[in-house]
Amino acid sequence: MRTITIQGPGKNALGGALMERLHREFEDAGGEPVLLTGEGDAFSAGLNLKELLDLDREGMSGFLSLLGDLSGLIFDYPGPVVACVNGHAIAGGLVLALCCDWRVGTSDPRARIGLNEVALGLRFPARLLRMLRYQVPMLDRVALDAGLFAPADALRLGLLDELADDPLVVAHERLAARAKHPTTGYAAAKASLRHGVSASNAEEEREFLEAVVPAWVAPEIKNRVRAALGK
Repeated sequence: MRTITIQGPGKNALGGALMERLHREFEDAGGEPVLLTGEGDAFSAGLNLKELLDLDREGMSGFLSLLGDLSGLIFDYPGPVVACVNGHAIAGGLVLALCCDWRVGTSDPRARIGLNEVALGLRFPARLLRMLRYQVPMLDRVALDAGLFAPADALRLGLLDELADDPLVVAHERLAARAKHPTTGYAAAKASLRHGVSASNAEEEREFLEAVVPAWVAPEIKNRVRAALGK
């Protein structure tokens, strides 16, 4: 079993370099059972908004594609993947957790968990939405409310599968239980269940380039991001 840790400034905010590192680590894991967690007291507070402010249309396309590819890699990973949501898991950070097979969250009521993209006026790429919809039955409420929830509410909404005072210990137990299954059987069942979910078609790719990316670099969106950062 292998542990992959989301580690970076700003409560493990997902910048380009960090997402590339995580992508490499999942590829290197080669189907071995993986526990995904965050460094310190956060899983990941989301995308690195400071980095987003400096991106033009081409740069944003690459950044969002990197997030989509990393999410798809985790979602389709052949071996068991358990998320230890040890603290805040917000926006892109929660997306990565939701792409895992099971999510053990901290019971600490100070943690905040949610998808707040709509509150900033941001658009979800279609392939991300499809993966999230597969995992979260109440996604409409979660995404449109754009709230940040305490762990107990996140559990009720289906963003977490269980809570624990020591989520790391419990996450290791859940991963070990799944790792006992025959490797080929687990991989085959997972691939069959999730077949086609993470893929995007030509129409969605066109929408991504012509509508989603321009929305993320629009001046009014960047102004909202600056306001969120206190700039």
